[in-house]
Amino acid sequence: MRVAKVLYKGQQAGILEQNNDGSFMFKYNEDWLQDSTKPPISLTLPKAQKEFSSKELFPFFYHLLPEGVNKKMVCRTYKIDESDPFGILLKTAKTDTVGAITIERI
Repeated sequence: MRVAKVLYKGQQAGILEQNNDGSFMFKYNEDWLQDSTKPPISLTLPKAQKEFSSKELFPFFYHLLPEGVNKKMVCRTYKIDESDPFGILLKTAKTDTVGAITIERI
């Protein structure tokens, strides 16, 4: 299992996990849910107390990944399999994302 913090403007909004079977889970932190001024991180992941689950990396997170030549360069540099989107996300989304969301491996 691999686990990461999902940060919104530097504040932890939730946890993203990849389970041993390859499926994914996202859950908001309780503090984030209770604060009405905190937005959902995505329209596809609305603020809710439930765990969101998916057999593949959620599209919202998948679209944070580099593409094309940049993806190849990242994979070659860090020796990450190109078919491992969560591994790429963990390596690149700590600092190099467009928007307010960053990802930090736990």
